[in-house]
Amino acid sequence: MTEADVHDTTRSDDPSSEDESLAIPLTELRGALEAILMVADQPLDAVSLASVVGYPGEEVLEALTALAGEYDEQGRGFELRNVAGGWRYYTREQFATVVEGFVLEGQQARLTQAALETLAVVAYQQPVSRARVSAIRGVNVDGVMRTLLTRGLVEEAGRDGEHGATLYRTTGYFLERIGITSVDDLPELAPYLPSLEDLDDELADLGGFGRPTPEAPPEAPEMETGP
Repeated sequence: MTEADVHDTTRSDDPSSEDESLAIPLTELRGALEAILMVADQPLDAVSLASVVGYPGEEVLEALTALAGEYDEQGRGFELRNVAGGWRYYTREQFATVVEGFVLEGQQARLTQAALETLAVVAYQQPVSRARVSAIRGVNVDGVMRTLLTRGLVEEAGRDGEHGATLYRTTGYFLERIGITSVDDLPELAPYLPSLEDLDDELADLGGFGRPTPEAPPEAPEMETGP
C-alpha cells in the first residue's frame, strides 16, 4: 500500500479529518479587515465583514473596536469610525484641511443656504413631500431638491397614500456626512427655537404685528326711550 493509499484511507475513515481538509483557511483577522475596509466605497457592518473573513461577528466587532483604539493611540492620520450603521476609514479631523486642499485644489463645493435649509426640513420631517417642504420654507424648492437628489443626500421614499405625491427622505450618505448612525441621533430642535416673546419682538420689528390682542367687546347700542 502506498503513502497515497494510506492518506486516502485515513480521510475516508475519519470524517472530522475530511471536514478539516475542506475548511477554508482563515486569514489573520485584523489584516483582513484592514484590507477590505481600505477598498470599501461605503460603510460595512460587522455582519457583512464577518461573512467575508469567515470569523464570528463578535470577534469581528471586537477586532474593529481594537483597531479603532490602536489608531487613536498611535495618532494616525486616519481613523476607523462606526458611522451610518457600518465601519469605514476617515481622515482624522485635524488633517481635514490638508486633505481638502489636495482633493478640491482650492475649489469649494458647499451647499447653498437654501439647500441646507431644505435638507434640514427633509431630515426632521421625513418622509415628506416636495409641496410640504415648499410650504414650510415659503418658497419653491424644486431646483434645490434636484440638487440634493443629485448630491445623493436625499432619495425618494414612496408615495403619499392620500395625495399620491412623491415622498423624500435623507440617505445613508447624509448620515455619513454629518457623522451620525441614524436620524434618531439628530439634535433636538426645541433648544434652538425662539421663544414666543422673541417672536413677538421680531414681528414687531417687521411691521408692528405681534400676537393678536383680544378685541374689546362692542358697546351696547343705546336704547330709545319713548316720550
